[in-house]
Amino acid sequence: MDKNLLDYLHHQIIPQYQSLDQAHQMDHVEKVIHDALKIARDYPVNLDMVYVIACFHDLGLLTDRRSHHIIGGNMLLEDQVIRAYFSKDEINLMKEAIEDHRASNENPPRSIYGKIIAEADRNLDPMTIFKRTLQFGLKHSSTYDKDQQIERAIDHIKDKYGPKGYLKLWLNTEQNQIGLKKIHMLLEDEPQLTNILKQIYDEIEK
Repeated sequence: MDKNLLDYLHHQIIPQYQSLDQAHQMDHVEKVIHDALKIARDYPVNLDMVYVIACFHDLGLLTDRRSHHIIGGNMLLEDQVIRAYFSKDEINLMKEAIEDHRASNENPPRSIYGKIIAEADRNLDPMTIFKRTLQFGLKHSSTYDKDQQIERAIDHIKDKYGPKGYLKLWLNTEQNQIGLKKIHMLLEDEPQLTNILKQIYDEIEK
C-alpha cells in the first residue's frame, strides 16, 4: 500500500475508534484488518481495498448505531483522500462492502469484498464475544446491576449467536466455524456460561 495512504488511515481514520464504546475500540478495527487480510489471501481481490474497507467498516458508529453501516459507506464515498487513490468503481465496491457487513443483514453481501469484511468482523472467539457484549451493556444499559447485565448478555448471545440466531456466515472460514460451535456448546450449559460471564464482568469492573 502507498505509504501516504497508509499513514492517513493510521493517523486520521483508525484513531477515531477511540471515541466509540469499549467493544469497538482500536483493538477491534486492528483485529478486523488482520483477519480480513488473512481471509482475502484466498480470493482474487485487491488487498489495498480490503484494508480500506476494514478501516472504515464501523466508523459510522460515531453518528448512529442502527444505520452505522450506511453512514460508514457514505463516509468512505465522500472521503477526498480515498478518492485520490481509487477509481469510482473501486470506491463503490468498498462502499457497498461497508453497507453489507452488518451481522443482522438478511441478504448476502453484494461482492466478495462484503463477504470478506463481514466474516472478519464476526471474530467468533467466545471470550472476545462475551467481553464485548458485557462492555456494550455497561455503556448502554448503565443502570443495570450485575445480574441484569449477565441476563442481558445471555439473551443477546442467544439472539445473535445461537443456533437460531440472526448472525450469518457468508464464507466457510475454519476459525469462525470453530468459534460458533464453541458458543453453541456454552449456550447448552447456561450455568457454566453464567459463571464465565460473571468472571469477565468482575474483571471489567476492577
